[in-house]
Amino acid sequence: MFRSRSKEEKAPTGKVTADLSKTPRDPQAPKGRPTPKRSDAQTQRRRASSGAPTDRKEAMKRQREARRVDMAKQREALASGDERYLPARDKGPVRRFVRDFVDSRFCIAEYFLPLAVIILILSVIQVQGIQNISLLLWLGVIVLIVVDSVGLTFRLRKQLNERFPDKPKRGAVAYGLMRTLQMRRLRLPKPQVKRGERP
Repeated sequence: MFRSRSKEEKAPTGKVTADLSKTPRDPQAPKGRPTPKRSDAQTQRRRASSGAPTDRKEAMKRQREARRVDMAKQREALASGDERYLPARDKGPVRRFVRDFVDSRFCIAEYFLPLAVIILILSVIQVQGIQNISLLLWLGVIVLIVVDSVGLTFRLRKQLNERFPDKPKRGAVAYGLMRTLQMRRLRLPKPQVKRGERP
């Protein structure tokens, strides 16, 4: 009664299960698992149809891919000036006007880095006269940049108030001044107007 079954007795049951799995299941017979709740079934169906990721790893992978695509579009927009994909700090008609206003003018500040390198080389030379000249050049460049920046600030602020009286202009002047410090060829978004061409 409690003895273990022999191998001969166990073997036929394996065959029976194999035979049963091949035969079609009766629709009225129990399926061997509980029926899912309607809300769970609907959620699973929605997730499958929407293409939403099923696990965290898949979600992270999709997020990285989407970020990579966005960055590629942003780089293209910075090169072409396409408004749709520009970063938030460069978007809008006010920022576009500021960029065009700065790019249409000759600014001393954009030559600050090359001039600074030249002055630094001159100051290293151990000749008193050349070191004095380099010091005067430093002062001259700084004064010219300050005067040019102050003039640009007043002109830009006036133009913004005339053209965009009802739009927010916070940070637009600082945005323009930061753009003047970059060399024209290295500016992003790329300049869309030529020098002397008024926006």
